[in-house]
Amino acid sequence: MTAPARPWALLAELTHACPLHCPYCSNPLELVSRSRELSTGEWEEVMRQAGAFGVVHTHLSGGEPLLRPDLEPIVTAAESAGIYTQLVTSGTGLDEDRLAGLVGAGLRSVQLSVQHAEPEASDRVAGRRSFAVKERAAALVRDAGLTLGLNVVLHRDNLDAVDEIVELGLAWGADRIELANTQFYGWALRNRTALLPTRDQLARARDTVQRRRAQLAGRTDLVWVVPDYFDGVAKPCMGGWGAVSLTVAPDGTVLPCPAAATLPGLDPPNIRDRPLDWIWDRSHAFNAYRGTDWMSEPCRSCSQRDTDFGGCRCQAYALTGDAARTDPACGLSRDHALLRAMVDGSAGDAGPSPVYVYRKPGPLPD
Repeated sequence: MTAPARPWALLAELTHACPLHCPYCSNPLELVSRSRELSTGEWEEVMRQAGAFGVVHTHLSGGEPLLRPDLEPIVTAAESAGIYTQLVTSGTGLDEDRLAGLVGAGLRSVQLSVQHAEPEASDRVAGRRSFAVKERAAALVRDAGLTLGLNVVLHRDNLDAVDEIVELGLAWGADRIELANTQFYGWALRNRTALLPTRDQLARARDTVQRRRAQLAGRTDLVWVVPDYFDGVAKPCMGGWGAVSLTVAPDGTVLPCPAAATLPGLDPPNIRDRPLDWIWDRSHAFNAYRGTDWMSEPCRSCSQRDTDFGGCRCQAYALTGDAARTDPACGLSRDHALLRAMVDGSAGDAGPSPVYVYRKPGPLPD
């Protein structure tokens, strides 16, 4: 068997603890407690191994990574290993002194989340008053000279405000605005009925993005992460299973993608037990759906099998109970009617504000 290409990206989920309650959160329903998190030294070793293995970019994420008091030495470890660091944060807990410490440690950029362009609506989606904190955080990042990205997860409750969201990003000085349609894993899957938009909402939002891209060409990078359920086209999730990226969960579990812990029989390894190169090259978890040999029809004979890799394994499992089936997002899937029924069920006016099952907030118990 030919050795797989080396990964270039690492998602470091430093903690599942978070002060916000976002109902679209992709964290698992069973969150890792603080007492099970990797120590400072263990995260430093993760960065050392990742850099030696070829990783050049890491998202320092969570939960809320700013809840880790040792975030600065973790950033230093990544920088020393030659890894570009981006902090993925809600902005809560970021003040001038903390940011200065992170910049001194080698932090290169910040991706700041916001839930809506209107403060009250943003706070309602987040489940906590946080809009003003985010606005201050954006100003701090901009004043520090770091690259600022704004990330907005799109869903039924905010798709009609895309124009206003873009204006907000421009006002806050964002270099990049990522409009990411909800991916239905974790808490987002739990809240799918409330989050699923209508076709008309998506069509209007796409038109807005095209118009704003033309206006902002060469000024601000405007990214549209396409929705899974509506187009009949499966995405090559994570660039292919075990192909370009890996995720390290707060307790050291190493996964091909953030949602893969939900898949039965995967038996994901832990960095406390095995080195990163063994995990990537030899573990069952990373080889289970790598390449195309595992595929059944219609993927096996499809001309797109080396492009979309059969779509998302976690989505296939969530919708059909079988991770090896063709992703129902694909129009050729035998299960595509499942998605058509869901989308048709969301037809019509977006209606009143949805009722969410909020993610468990705050520091998790031991």
